Amino acid sequence: PRWDEKEGALLCVDIPGRRACRWSPGSGQLQAVPLDAPVSSVALRKSGGYVVTLGTRFAALNWKEQQVTTIAHVDKDKPNNRFNDGKVDPAGRYFAGTMAEEIRPAVLERNQGSLYTLCPDLSVVKHFDRVDISNGLDWSLDHKTFFYIDSLSYSVDAFDYDIQTGKIDNRRSVYKLEKEESIPDGMCIDTEGKLWVACYDGGRVIRLDPETGKRIQTVKLPVDKTTSCCFGGKDYSEMYVTSARDGMDKEWLSRQPQAGGIFKVNG
Repeated sequence: PRWDEKEGALLCVDIPGRRACRWSPGSGQLQAVPLDAPVSSVALRKSGGYVVTLGTRFAALNWKEQQVTTIAHVDKDKPNNRFNDGKVDPAGRYFAGTMAEEIRPAVLERNQGSLYTLCPDLSVVKHFDRVDISNGLDWSLDHKTFFYIDSLSYSVDAFDYDIQTGKIDNRRSVYKLEKEESIPDGMCIDTEGKLWVACYDGGRVIRLDPETGKRIQTVKLPVDKTTSCCFGGKDYSEMYVTSARDGMDKEWLSRQPQAGGIFKVNG
């Protein structure tokens, strides 16, 4: 999810439902734009409107006109791939990674994904490949470290990051997930430089200190498939957590009727 300060609204995506959504807490209004491919992340554009990762494309989205314009294609030689999570760096570059389409949740052909950047001049840079499920990403407050999750590595990794060039190198693990935390998914950073990681199939968001590699807090949710998180609201004091319901049978859904919902965490 992403907070749109100008609109006072939360942006989120429904990947299998192929919809970009915008929810305004003030009015309670939920809007959705149907799209022609799985949409996996949304970013704010300086000139107005949004940029989305759509199938294997970066595309501009005009919300009012519900119009999509392709900016760039990736993974053209991999028709079974799609983008997954993406986020804009402090210099306005859109980092986003790909993965193979899942046979069922977290079951897929491995090593098919890559991490890309869409630069402000609309050129695309490929950082590396052999990714399983490209997922959560964010940058340290001093803009010197890039944090990244490839879900099936069960690790939160850090890279040295150069804000001038957008280059990343010197990959290392800062936290390995424990068994009950399950699969690391989306991620965001708070004003203290701590990382919040949504744990898919773990029903929780964990707060990590990337300096010490220690978990310092766990927030449990009433659903198992927590997918991502971001801060938002008037003073960014609320955390929004998204979840999924893909692959859940009737019995599971009857136990977790809120699966697929978005949760707000205060305090």
